[in-house]
Amino acid sequence: MSTLDLARINAELGRDAPGLVKWALGLNQAPIVTTNFRPFEAVILHLVTRVQPDVPVIWMDNGYNTEATYRYADEVTRLLGLNLRIYLPLRSRAHREAVDGPVPALHEPRHAAFTEEVKLEPFARALRETAPKVWFTALRATDSAVRAQMDPVSINPDGLIKVAPLLHWTSRDLHQYCEAHGLPNNFDYVDPTKGEEQRECGLHLAH
Repeated sequence: MSTLDLARINAELGRDAPGLVKWALGLNQAPIVTTNFRPFEAVILHLVTRVQPDVPVIWMDNGYNTEATYRYADEVTRLLGLNLRIYLPLRSRAHREAVDGPVPALHEPRHAAFTEEVKLEPFARALRETAPKVWFTALRATDSAVRAQMDPVSINPDGLIKVAPLLHWTSRDLHQYCEAHGLPNNFDYVDPTKGEEQRECGLHLAH
């Protein structure tokens, strides 16, 4: 897919989320969409699955989600009929905490190993098992300085086409989409691998 004219695609479709989704799925390459069921995640899931209902939805469940997040995941999965594939760490939370203790603080050297175990390794496993060519993500430019520099469509070094249809959307845009389509939302969300609102967990730095 190195022949894609990314500059043209980003210029023409970068702010047209439905159009970008249709274009990417129209490539007829194996797609996935990742989710963490944070606030407004129903938007990307609705956009993608209304074009291709059976697209694999990858969730790296780190075991530290709030009760509300787990209920939200079940609700959205039922509502949209998601082809949800859950990837868990190789150790349970109970096992990890019995051996290593609670989540290490961001400044501790052990935090990188924690992130690798509960998020990066499960995602690497998901990539091996699903072998996608197109990856839909709900990244937004307002999430962090790193994401503000991204394009809606890019190609990773391994050739994976990364598509972020919501990159330029505001929280108001997302809220209005949820209202228009009757989608639920979840604001009781915590990511222990990030620790801080504007900090990258490493997933989108590695991929």
